[in-house]
Amino acid sequence: MRKQVYILLTAVLLLAINPVFARKSSLERTEVIILHLNDMHAKTDGFARLKYLADSLKRSHSYVYIVSAGDNFTGNPYVDMVADKGFPMIDLMNQTGFTLSCFGNHEFDLGQLFLEKRIEQAKFPFICANMNTGSSGMKQPLPYYVLTAGKLQIPVLGLIEINENSIPDTHPSKVAGLSFSDPLKAAGEFVELKKKYGSLLALTHLGVETDEKLAREYPQFDVIIGGHSHTILKQHLTIDGVMIVQAGSYQRFIGKLTLVFKGNIMVEKSDTLIAMESLTGSDPAIKSMTDRYDNNPEFEKVAGYAASAINGKQNLGALVTDAIAWAAKTDFAFQNKGGIRLQSLEKGEIKVKDIYRLDPFGNQVVVYKMSGKEIGSLIINSYKKEKEIDLIPSGMTYVIKKGENGKAPELNMFDHSGNQIQQDKIYTVALNSYVSAAYVFEHQDQGSTLELTTEDCLIRFLGKRHKVTYNNNERAKF
Repeated sequence: MRKQVYILLTAVLLLAINPVFARKSSLERTEVIILHLNDMHAKTDGFARLKYLADSLKRSHSYVYIVSAGDNFTGNPYVDMVADKGFPMIDLMNQTGFTLSCFGNHEFDLGQLFLEKRIEQAKFPFICANMNTGSSGMKQPLPYYVLTAGKLQIPVLGLIEINENSIPDTHPSKVAGLSFSDPLKAAGEFVELKKKYGSLLALTHLGVETDEKLAREYPQFDVIIGGHSHTILKQHLTIDGVMIVQAGSYQRFIGKLTLVFKGNIMVEKSDTLIAMESLTGSDPAIKSMTDRYDNNPEFEKVAGYAASAINGKQNLGALVTDAIAWAAKTDFAFQNKGGIRLQSLEKGEIKVKDIYRLDPFGNQVVVYKMSGKEIGSLIINSYKKEKEIDLIPSGMTYVIKKGENGKAPELNMFDHSGNQIQQDKIYTVALNSYVSAAYVFEHQDQGSTLELTTEDCLIRFLGKRHKVTYNNNERAKF
């Protein structure tokens, strides 16, 4: 008994005279693994392998999380075009075991009613620090979420990009009543979390260039897990000590972020990209769910045929705009390149599902009466906005020459016969409703919206033409 008392008194005395020893002895080593994906765009093929990977890691690691850096929706008709839009994606993310997601711009493509339902059904939170739900009726999201690993707590801040109109890149009607602040300014309001918790992560849908700006402005962040730019960072970036990671898009890669803490201080960090196709294991329950959601006979119907492969945004855009101009009976039609979500259509059958993958947004067709001068303003402003050729036309071609010595770019527009488009002549022009609402251009006519979506136009056009050929359709040049 005396010996035990002596040992206890000795230990107390050591701690009293050596507080550094006391502090060091209490620092626990904690390893945390965060599997991260971004810009999945309703792709579902990888969930079974992701689940298998996560479960395998959990057998040897205590703390394994799965997070998404936004754009979970838009791109797969089996998810986006069902009666309860987006539900298959949330159901699969729930069963796979996602811990957290930030908002991407395409979350709003569902419309606020469906998005709110999906958020309520999710067994994980959606976070965003620079979004205010205001009068929209949507619940205000948490700005950040705290991951818990035993006694360790790790705050994760959510941020979303905004464009020159101060909204994410979606149809403006989809974000009515919502307001968004500058993500970099919003981040500044939360960097004090680093002092409180000892570490700070960001889960962002900003694009890698803006993530770099975020890192330079706020070195308090330990790691930025990014999305939006679809960047495959096989080697992570380090800016002023801040690690930036991103895992491409469409579930082609999984990022495996490993963090090591001593106490609440991060002492090691590393990231590895895992190619989804390299994973041989698959969770059978998730695979069965995916197969069930992908079994929709309506999408397997043949809409038409491609006489040869249709490759590239110019050729695919020409198909889309020809379909719109034909269905809307207009002189011209324009399609933004960002609205074309495939890189190619293979030779042979073009199924309904291919059309919805090519153009998944459900935009309506808007018809304007526009002068040649007004059409020119549309093309030039889109060029300035994207800093490259953006709008693919039907019924005409155009060439942009870059202005030299600070001069404005020069535009030349030609009809099918090679004649110059007249500046004062009035033409009929069809646009998708996103371009109509989000692009800046001169137009006296306010336009009329048809009860016709761009997907409807494609289905009808292919049904009429039956077989199409689109090769070397470079209708826009600079």
